[in-house]
Amino acid sequence: MKEVVIISLGGSLIIPDVINVKFLREFKKVILKNSRRYRFILVCGGGKTARNYINGLEEQKMFRKRMFQSLLGIEATKLNAKFLIYFFGRRFNKTIPKDMKDIEEHLKKYNVVICGALRYSKKQTSDSTAAKLAKHFNSVFINMTNVPGLYDKSPRKYRNAKFIPYINYKDFLKMAKKIEFRPGQHFVIDQTAAKIIKKYKIRTFVIDGDMKNFDNLLNEKHFVGTVIG
Repeated sequence: MKEVVIISLGGSLIIPDVINVKFLREFKKVILKNSRRYRFILVCGGGKTARNYINGLEEQKMFRKRMFQSLLGIEATKLNAKFLIYFFGRRFNKTIPKDMKDIEEHLKKYNVVICGALRYSKKQTSDSTAAKLAKHFNSVFINMTNVPGLYDKSPRKYRNAKFIPYINYKDFLKMAKKIEFRPGQHFVIDQTAAKIIKKYKIRTFVIDGDMKNFDNLLNEKHFVGTVIG
């Protein structure tokens, strides 16, 4: 059986402002090229689409606002997943998996399975879905986002932010815990996912949308990114 690779594909790469068609075409090429060696599960993030809906509820005073925000975020991940299924066409799953069992069934037919967040849980994003899948399939976890890896602080806000090429599970969880969870948050991997990664010692990589770099990682060549492990 081919090794399974879990990819959390950031919504910021799918639709930064408008659909990033050029990136997605290149991403598809790399995925198909490497599907001879691996089976892939692509977990789509909600990105700006999710944050627009989440922010729209921010000023409203309502019961369970955070839960409703998270539910909107989940629907945005599924919308992005449905778009990718249509955009990528044949050789990919035709319907969005609803749960782990559904994903297992899809993997029997396809080398590449696309999904969004699977279900609502408190203080979780699509990263947690990806981490749970990595644990379930005993696989590596690649988080693809719009920065080259992990930094000691936001590189978008601070010019002196230091890049972190390697961090152990314990220290990464400490870093994640310093940030208060918010639906649609920007931190590279959510806090619950960080706990799962540490508990089950899931080898995790954080990289950006450079496709040559991504291909190098899949083929065990030199790459730029952060290794959590």
